[in-house]
Amino acid sequence: MTGVPRYRGRFAPSPTGPLHFGSLVAALASYCDARAAGGEWLLRIEDVDTPRSRNRIADGMLATLGAYGFEWDGEVVRQSERAALYQVALDSLAARGRIFACACTRRELESMPLGAAGERRYPGTCRSGVAAGRKGRARRLLVTGEAIGFHDRLQGWQEQRLDRDIGDFIVKRADGVFAYQLAVVVDDAAQEITHVVRGADLLASTPRQIWLQRQLGLPTPSYLHHPVAILPSGEKLSKQTGAPPLDDANPLPALVRAWDFLAQALPPAAPASVAEFWQWARRAWAPTALPPVVMLPVPR
Repeated sequence: MTGVPRYRGRFAPSPTGPLHFGSLVAALASYCDARAAGGEWLLRIEDVDTPRSRNRIADGMLATLGAYGFEWDGEVVRQSERAALYQVALDSLAARGRIFACACTRRELESMPLGAAGERRYPGTCRSGVAAGRKGRARRLLVTGEAIGFHDRLQGWQEQRLDRDIGDFIVKRADGVFAYQLAVVVDDAAQEITHVVRGADLLASTPRQIWLQRQLGLPTPSYLHHPVAILPSGEKLSKQTGAPPLDDANPLPALVRAWDFLAQALPPAAPASVAEFWQWARRAWAPTALPPVVMLPVPR
């Protein structure tokens, strides 16, 4: 035994719309990184935001991944079925005095200054208690002035001070939905994920997740944040910006475009099939060739 954990990666889309080119880039990067390392690749449907998630969309995502030749290990995990696990984590934090109730609304916080992460910094309004006549509905996690640093395999050393850049952040929303930050930390630990490969739009979330891992006594995986595709307007390609869904009937061209977007070496001859593409991709994957820029234009 070497003591080194087996590589376990994952792809975790949210079922708020069909998979698109940006989703394919993220799936391809995480899949190839896992397979090139001889590791496992797990699939998790991040439908913790139940008001925005749809079962039929999740089923469509699985069908698309299958049409594109992705093969995942084990059963698909769905966050909507894991609320009990998230509550246990929240109760653990609360028992140690790390959680407080917050009555602030989104509108009330709109005037707060932006932190280095580009988000509104919570000013600590309810840290010492909710104002008289108001009800604390959301739950926030206390942060300190400790610098949270980590080495990203592509982006290099990253560091953030949560108190200055983010503030105490929400772990359970006012509508009763567990926040993404808490759910993803609990799930990564429960699934024994050792390597997280995902888009650089989530780079600023990583210090919060590491802080949560430390508060819960959970391991911190290795991180790699690859470039994400943007539109000519500068907006991230996403469901919200009208990204067209992937074509399940003709997957090969999109696979090759996604591979090229990630600056990976193209095969000597164009692959004739999806199977032939994957034979090349699993062998040729080179994370050191990834462009470290956070945003890249969508290829034509």
